[in-house]
Amino acid sequence: MPRVAGVDPGTVSFDLCVLQDGEPVVEQVFETSSLSRDSGPLLDALVRHGPYALVYGPSGYGLPLVAAAEVGERELAEMVLVRPDEARAEAGIGGLRSLLRALARSGLPVVFGPGVIHLPTVPRHRKYNRIDLGTADKVCAAACAIVDQATRHAIEPHQTAMVLLELGGAFTAALAIDQGQIVDGMGGSSGPIGMRAAGALDGELAYLLGPALRKQTLYTGGALDPAGALKIADLEALWSSAEHAEGWAALLEAALKAVHALVVSVPGPREIVISGRLARLPALIATLAASLESVAPVVALVPGRASTAARGGALLADGLSGGRNAPLVDALRLREASGRALDHVRVDGAHTITLG
Repeated sequence: MPRVAGVDPGTVSFDLCVLQDGEPVVEQVFETSSLSRDSGPLLDALVRHGPYALVYGPSGYGLPLVAAAEVGERELAEMVLVRPDEARAEAGIGGLRSLLRALARSGLPVVFGPGVIHLPTVPRHRKYNRIDLGTADKVCAAACAIVDQATRHAIEPHQTAMVLLELGGAFTAALAIDQGQIVDGMGGSSGPIGMRAAGALDGELAYLLGPALRKQTLYTGGALDPAGALKIADLEALWSSAEHAEGWAALLEAALKAVHALVVSVPGPREIVISGRLARLPALIATLAASLESVAPVVALVPGRASTAARGGALLADGLSGGRNAPLVDALRLREASGRALDHVRVDGAHTITLG
């Protein structure tokens, strides 16, 4: 049985999960701020815990299952999506482009996977004017949630149905999953307000910002940490802080609206599954459960030390390598992923978009 790994490129941390015969044997967490200066520790850890049948790499906005050996500068640009004027800046997740380049040259059996926009299971009309329906790590989080629900209910991956609500340390995202397939999504930069990030921007605000609208803008304006200056090690204290009560109200209300919106795309979810950093807050889970009681039971998904997306990436690597999670890959129709993140933009001026 294969030994595989998954890497989740988070705004706050990079997480590594290694599976042997489908079971976790290594879980490590690296601060994103430290990797932005030197990606060596993550690469060293990957090499140290190998060899692997496959590594599911951190893929940013995604590629339709492309092996590292086939990745050039065009593919790197499609994974990070920055304008030419910001190409030399570490816009977005610090150091991601450098890490992707290092992984592509590492000799490790790395594959870069799709975002939600690349999946054939999402109808074309739901992709209109969307780029971020859910980044590649959200597809990985969905994989973990599908396996978890299938295991708990003793069903096959293709029998799962849920709304997955990812409450991360920066972004909030939500996915609709029906019959084991991702059928709709709200990505972190086009969905509900997050802890640190604004989510979907008012079009008038984007227009008025003009040249001040940069990649890093997307990582600001959130409900609890709009400037990205807050230390979030103690989530319990943050939850009970009177100073942040209004911010929590904004975040939770936006999350609830996202769930109700996605029930249109998955009318009979078995559960509402909460993942991400904030899923470790029991009081938050209880609050969401009470508000969503009429929709479906709420379940917190906290798989281990590493993130849900890191575990999910490793599960996908296992399935792609012929391991016991092959039915998961088949249900998601991962091998049928295609196209580019920009393929469905229909607004005036879309033809002028270039990547750096």
